[in-house]
This record gives sequence, structure tokens and C-alpha cells, in this order.
Amino acid sequence: MKKELEKTYNPGEIEDRLYQKWLDNKYFHAEVDETKKPYTIVIPPPNITGKLHMGHALDETLQDILIRFKKMQGYNTLWQPGTDHASIATEVKIIDALKKEGIEKEDLGREKFLERAWKWKEEYGGTIVSQLKKLGSACDWDRERFTMDEGCSKAVQKVFIDLYNKGYIYRGSRIINWCPVCQTSISDAEVEYEDQAGHFWHIKYPVVGSDEYVEIATTRPETMLGDTAVAVHPEDERYTHLVGKMLELPLCGRQIPVVADEYVDREFGTGAVKITPAHDPNDFEVGKRHNLEEINILNDDATINENGGKYEGMDRYEARKAIVKDLEEQGYLVKIKDHEHNVGTHDRCGTTIEPMIKPQWFVKMDELAKPAIEAVKNGDLKFVPERYTKTYLHWLENIRDWCISRQLWWGHRIPAYYCDECGEIVVAEEMPEVCPKCGCRHLTQDEDTLDTWFSSALWPFSTLGWPEKTPEMDYFYPTNTLVTGYDIIFFWVVRMVFSGYEHTGKCPFNTVLIHGLVRDDQGRKMSKSLGNGIDPLEVIDQYGADALRFTLVTGNAPGNDMRFYMERVEASRNFANKVWNASRFIMMNMEQAEFDHVTLDDLTSADKWILSKVNTLAKDVTDNMEKYELGIAVQKLNDFLWEEFCDWYIEMVKPRLYNDDDTTKAAALWTLNTVLTEALKLLHPYMPFITEEIYCNLTDEESIMLAKWPEFKEEWNFKEDEKAVETIKEAVRGIRNIRAEMNVSPKKKAQVYVVSESREVRDIFEQGKVFFSTLGYASEVIIQSDQTGIEEDAVSAVIPDAVIYMPFAELVDIEKEKERLTKEEKRLHGEIKRCEGMLGNERFVSKAPAAKVQEEKDKLAKYQQMLSQVEEQLARLNK
Repeated sequence: MKKELEKTYNPGEIEDRLYQKWLDNKYFHAEVDETKKPYTIVIPPPNITGKLHMGHALDETLQDILIRFKKMQGYNTLWQPGTDHASIATEVKIIDALKKEGIEKEDLGREKFLERAWKWKEEYGGTIVSQLKKLGSACDWDRERFTMDEGCSKAVQKVFIDLYNKGYIYRGSRIINWCPVCQTSISDAEVEYEDQAGHFWHIKYPVVGSDEYVEIATTRPETMLGDTAVAVHPEDERYTHLVGKMLELPLCGRQIPVVADEYVDREFGTGAVKITPAHDPNDFEVGKRHNLEEINILNDDATINENGGKYEGMDRYEARKAIVKDLEEQGYLVKIKDHEHNVGTHDRCGTTIEPMIKPQWFVKMDELAKPAIEAVKNGDLKFVPERYTKTYLHWLENIRDWCISRQLWWGHRIPAYYCDECGEIVVAEEMPEVCPKCGCRHLTQDEDTLDTWFSSALWPFSTLGWPEKTPEMDYFYPTNTLVTGYDIIFFWVVRMVFSGYEHTGKCPFNTVLIHGLVRDDQGRKMSKSLGNGIDPLEVIDQYGADALRFTLVTGNAPGNDMRFYMERVEASRNFANKVWNASRFIMMNMEQAEFDHVTLDDLTSADKWILSKVNTLAKDVTDNMEKYELGIAVQKLNDFLWEEFCDWYIEMVKPRLYNDDDTTKAAALWTLNTVLTEALKLLHPYMPFITEEIYCNLTDEESIMLAKWPEFKEEWNFKEDEKAVETIKEAVRGIRNIRAEMNVSPKKKAQVYVVSESREVRDIFEQGKVFFSTLGYASEVIIQSDQTGIEEDAVSAVIPDAVIYMPFAELVDIEKEKERLTKEEKRLHGEIKRCEGMLGNERFVSKAPAAKVQEEKDKLAKYQQMLSQVEEQLARLNK
């Protein structure tokens, strides 16, 4: 059995070595084992374009903690890893690479482009996986999946065909989010809303055959080219006489009707709203209700098309300027008002998206949403924290049909085929040889691919072999806990839930653990534009993965954002050093005595105290972790190891370790070894590397990952001994506080009297005299029932049922202390005189910044308080 650790804790040396050991021994791998209960987590698949950022680091750390915890509890754990093909992000990367070679995507053609995409995936797609390994992720890498691998692709195709045959998937023209730069529809998940400074342009729409006009206000004047009505509220008396009449659409030479619709907010703007059904989702619905024409005025690149008359070919913003200029010149422009409004941009390229009506593939959501809603109402699905249930339900209860087609080549191609002759649509696994309607042999596959979220919605079961009936699917599904950020509840969590119910009849997981964002030290979101991102890999290189993980979990509460400070990483590294050095100290002393024969009866009160403490810690930490209170659990571990174990217990037992004649040395060593072993197990899920290295040197065991999770043992429950040691600790704290106030060096020993009328309290100090003497810097400990023999000037500390006394003269060299206090008195008088001089200077008080004046006032108050204390101490010494 090895009993040594390196002198200095060096995470760079141990982490890669230990991770390779875990991989070589397949500790992360899971096979179906009916004798054990399964516990499964599916990783939110990171994009193959991605690099590890702090959000990933937090997300993966939380999952890893749960997996390691459950494995030690005896569960058969599977953390299912994999990556997402990320249609838009990946295609953009490949297009950019091609442009550097002077090649356009269209010149290459679909087949050659996809060859390049797969080559790119093989070259760069594994980057984030290798980075996840640096973090210590206990994923079953033997089961790694990719959203476009053969199995996942088969699942995607089956789901599309099944939903189409059930009437849930249809092709139709509806408003979608369109990115003019990426030239594809995008999902709501890929639209980021930001407040932008803009304007309200107020425009006159003349009433045909009248001198009247209707004034409308718009933030996008260029869209008036596609207006097909103006809507007013049916009860708005200002406009009721105009309902049904025609308006002249300025600049366009068309006439449009005034319609009455309750969608209009009478109090907002002018109370009259221009309706552009082809370019606004709300206007689209109004248009359907009133059977209005839908006029698309934009090309795919956001230039004005042939429906824009003289503005055809102009960029949308160029057209806006020209239209406003023409409106002003022709007398239609009433006024322009500044207006800040929410603008949707594509999260990939930052382009302002255009709502456009286009023929696309959609999923009907009404029926699919029902079981997903019922899941949280009947308790099959729980959110932690519970408040996110409302967010989930609100989105599901107001859900729109889902646009699933994308105008991209990288992705799952839609399995729909069009007859070149009659236009019949056939949805099938393979292209039909003949059209079932007209017999034509010429069919063409749909050019579009599916939204990335379509495949990731199947992730919890497609990764386990579905649609095949695999042993893994039967055993590991439904999964247990999904860990994800609050920003994708709608887009991913919701879709997995309704997909799980629709295709497997079960909720894909029973708990969703929601975490917040990792923000910078000023509370700002980390972003490229702000340049405030912190690379987790750089933190790992400098401080180690354990320190990063510990930092991310400390103070972390489910659903709440956290601020990331490098000082906190240093504190985590210091904690790791503390544990390392304490472990090294214990191992260096272990050969001093045999302790295998020690029983609980051999333990001292101090030994029983720390054993009872670690016993309670196991119970509390387990309880917190079961409730997903991982931040609370880790704080308890930190407090126990740093304070109770290192700062108190190790210091308590040192006199016993250094005294060869002490008959309790073996008990002390047994306790040190036992408590450290238990604490390392509890700490392991949070700091896997350092705990593995220490544990495998401390014990004969192969890995801490295979160790049994500590459980509360009634025979280790020593409440009376806990109470006894806490009494002594309180006395020690009192002594230390007095000595600190009097600036007494720890090297200076003094007599300590413990006075108590209680036999029980006196016995406590008698039994703990050895370590109390050491911790209380005592030259001698005298325990008695009254104050006999204690000098009048002795200083005292009061604790429950006892008073601790120390002779004043033993603590302080009175003459030297008088000399020191006299010098301090003189210095403080000088400081007070200087402050009073500045504050009495009218010029300074009137011209200096208020903060500076206040600073001087605060200094004066502080110096006056300090002088009062010094004078009090001097008077006491001069008695």
C-alpha cells in the first residue's frame, strides 16, 4: 500500500493521467444489468462547431456530479454523450472556408458540398469532445452518438413519415423567420431579441373619394409596399364610419380596405394599423380572418422584388430611405418620432430577421402539446426549481405550429418527393419509381433539410437505438435527469417531451434541472462582442479542472445566474491544496502505529466528535444532492474539510501523534484515516481528480469511483461527544479572541483557568485537556469549581456554564505594552489633528468632491474610536 503523495499538489500532472486510467478501465461504460437500478442522463449535445465555454462547463459539471454520485450509490449509471450537427452554424463555417479558396457553395453542388461537410466534421467535430474530457466528464464514450449518424438519421426519417401519415406534418405557406444572409428559415430558438433605437413614421393613407385620411404609424415603412388593408378596432368611434371604405395606398397606386378587427389596440399609436399579411405574423392572422391578399415584397436576400415597383432591386434599408423621402415630397409623411423597439436578429450572424410568408414544412402542435402539458400537471415531469413549470406551460399552451424546413444542404434531407408531371407529394423512405397519382417516372426530392431541433427532439431515445427495440432502450429509457439552461426550455425541452410521448408513449425524463447563466464579475452575459468570455481550458491549465468545477458549483442555486470571479477559482485551488496537504500529513504519520485493531470504544471524545460530524455530513450532503441542492452540499463539504477537519481536528490530535507514550495514538490515526476516507468519497463527485489521487494512495482500493457512497451509521452518532468538543471549541475561540484584541503572539503561552460549578463541564475539559492546552496556547490548564487563586486583573471569556480566565501579566509584558500603546496614542492624536485641520478648512470642504470629504469624516471617526480604546487600555495598565 502506497503511503505517499507528491510534496506539491500539481493538477496538471495528475488529471490527464487519471482520466486515461478511467477510460482504460472503462469505469464510465454501462451495460444492461438487470440486477441494478439504472440511472441515465443524456448530454445536451453540443454543436460540432462548438468550443467549450463556461456555460458548457457548468452544464457538464452538474451532470458529472450527479452521475458520479449515483454510481457510488450503486446505480448502473449511463451518461449518454454525443454531438449535434448544427445545420446553420456548420454550413456557415464550411461556406466561409470555401470562400477563402474562391469557391461558392452553388458552384460545388450539393453532393460535393456534403463531402466537404463530412470531412470538416471528421476534422473538427471532435474538438469539443476532447475538451469535455479535460473537465473530467464521466460520459460513456463507447456509446458516443451524432445527430446525423445512421441510427439517429433512421429515427428522424421514421418520425417524419409517421407524423406526416398521421396528418401532423403538412406543407403550407405561413409566416416564418427568414435570415437574408444565411438564406434560410430559422426557428424561434435562433432569434435573439434586442432593443434598438428606431423611429415611428406617421403616414397619411387618404380615404378614396374624400378629403379624409387615416394616419398610421409604422417602424418599417418599406413594408407598406405589401399592405393589403388598414385595421381598426370595431368599437373605436373614430373610425367606425370608415370600416368597409377604401384607402389609397401612397406610392403604390393600389386601393386597400379598412377592416374592423379586435386585434387592434385602440390606445396604441393612432389606433389604426397597416396590415401586411406576408411580412408580419399577427397581420397574417388578420389577413386570414378577412380573406386579404398576401403580397410578398422581398427577395430572399432582403432586396425589394418585382412587387415593389420603382423600388425593385433596392436593399430593404435603402428602399426605406427612398420611400420616406418620396412620402415627404408627396405630402404623405406626417411626422417621425423616435421609438425604441424589440428587433429580432439571427443569433448566428447577427442579421435582422425578416418575417416572411413562404411555403415550408410545419408540424401541427395542438394535439402533440396535450400530453406534454398533462405531464407536469400529473407529476410525471418535475422542474427544479419548480417555478420553471409556469414558463414551460405558458409556452406550450400558446404554442404555434412548428416550421421544420430549412433551406440548407447540411442536415437531414426531407423525405418528400414531388412528381415533375402532376406535382403530387409522396413522403417515403426511398424515392418512388413511379408517381402513385399519374404514373410519371420523374420525381424530385425536396431540396430542404430539417430543423436541427427536429433531430435533437428525439435525442433521449434515438441515442438508445430507437426505433429498433434494443435492450438499452428497454433498460435505460425513460432517462432520469435532464440538465440544461433556462434559455432552451421552450426549444429543446418541450420538443423532447412531446416527442417522447408521441413516439414511445413515455415522458423521456422525470426531472429537468435548470441552471442559470455564467456571467462575468460585473454580472454581464459573456459574449464575443463584449470580449468578456473566459476560456475554461485556460482556467484548467492554470488551476486544474477540480478548481474550476468547485468554483462553478459553489454558491450555485438551480435556475439562478452566477458571477464568475478568478479570485473564487484561486480560493477553490487553495481548498484543494488544503485537502492535499492535510492528506499528506496524515499519510506521513500513518506508519507510526498500527490501527487496524482500533474499536469505537478506544476513541477519545475528540475522535468521536469528528466521526459523528462526518457521519452527519454524509446524511446532509446526500439529502441536499437528492434535492439537487448541489451548491449547498458543496459548501457543507468545504466547511467540514477546511474548518472542522483541518483547522480543528488535525490540530487537536497533533500532541497525541507526537507523543510516543500516548496510548490513544492508534485511535487518532484510525480516526484520521477513516474520516478522511469518508470525506473524500463525499467530495469525489465535485472534485474527481484530487480525490482519486489521494484515495488510491490512502487505501488499497482500485478507484474511488467504485467506492460505496457513505451512509449515516447510528453507531457513529455521538451527540454527547459533539456537545463536549463544541464546548471546548467555544472556549478556545474565546481565548483566541482575547489574545487577538491584546496583540498577544501565539508563541507566548499563559496559564488558563477553567471555572465551572458543573461537574459535567469540568469533566469535559479534564478529558480534553491535552488538545485544549495546545489550541488555547496554555502553559498550564487549571480546572476548578470557583475563582480561588485567580488574580483580580485576569482577563476572562464567558461560555455556557463556565468562565475561562487568563492572568493579565502572563499575557502581556506590561512595560513594553505601555510603551507600544503610548506610541500608538501619539500617532492617533496626530491623525485626528490632521483630519480636523482638513475638515476645518472651508476651501477644502467646499471644493473637494463630496466622496473625499466623507472619506475624511469617516477617518476621523475611526481614529477617535481607536484612541478611546488605546486610552482605556493605558488606564487599565497604569492602575
